[in-house]
Amino acid sequence: MDMNLVTLLAILTVAVSQTSETLFPGAFNCCTKISDEIPKGILRRVERFEIQKADGLCHLEAVILYIEGKKFCVSPRIRKVKTWMKKNKHKIPRKKPHGRRQRRTRIMKKKGKKQ
Repeated sequence: MDMNLVTLLAILTVAVSQTSETLFPGAFNCCTKISDEIPKGILRRVERFEIQKADGLCHLEAVILYIEGKKFCVSPRIRKVKTWMKKNKHKIPRKKPHGRRQRRTRIMKKKGKKQ
């Protein structure tokens, strides 16, 4: 009886791991489709970008452009995108880690009692 349960759990684990990418496409932050064309003026509004390589979980090479909180996937072979990335790789602000700054504390001097 216990061997049947272990076998069933092993089969379920393998099945879920094989289909997890298709069941939960948002869990892996990969572009599944890329555009071969880019509209005029869209590169001026890009807040940041990332380069997706075709290794690991992601199977497509892509440039991920973030504009107003939305993600656009374009081909890295587009000439406009290549030249834009070379010109702007240092101009676009990267997300900084949110570290807490220590508040300044004011040292209050104790006033002596007048006698």
